[in-house]
Amino acid sequence: MGVDDLVNDLIRLKGSKVREIIERRMREFERERSDEELFKELVFCILTANFSAEGGLRILESLGDSIFTLSEEELAAKLAELGHRYPKKRAEFIVEARKLISMLRDIISSFRDERLLREWLVKNVKGLGYKEASHFLRNIGFKNVSIIDFHILDLLTRYGILEEKPKSLSRARYLMIESILEDISRRTDMNLGELDLYLWYIETGKVLK
Repeated sequence: MGVDDLVNDLIRLKGSKVREIIERRMREFERERSDEELFKELVFCILTANFSAEGGLRILESLGDSIFTLSEEELAAKLAELGHRYPKKRAEFIVEARKLISMLRDIISSFRDERLLREWLVKNVKGLGYKEASHFLRNIGFKNVSIIDFHILDLLTRYGILEEKPKSLSRARYLMIESILEDISRRTDMNLGELDLYLWYIETGKVLK
């Protein structure tokens, strides 16, 4: 097993019915959003950190518009009730991020380079690491950043592309693995956003947001 095997599996998958589902999802990511919708995407990515995409989505849908109004204490209690692993910290991060609601669109449009925008998000939004910032950017229509979570690490390890699954991801290691994924994306004629959805499907059998 190695890179060639994964590339071949991805090319086969790209020729299946999954392609239509993934292309539809990518089009959904590109739609215009209100300031409030952008913030909800940001909250979703804050919720998924050290948690799960499915859990984050379920909790976000349960919270609805209360993410704009609940106090930090009320939000923490609600997150605990909904089963989040880190209710107090995530409540703190979400309330802190509210200051960006009216500025987020302008901040995003001020960057020509999405990698530099990702650096800004990691440095300025509490609760976002490289994986979460990349997830946010992909979900609002950016295509050239990688969402490297444990599913992707498991898959790359299983294919023998990584010798062992890293216990943690420093910035340098994240960017190194992203460069491997960039090579795979070129060989399969996919952007990194699409590649993530295909890899997720191989690993989980699902196409999520």
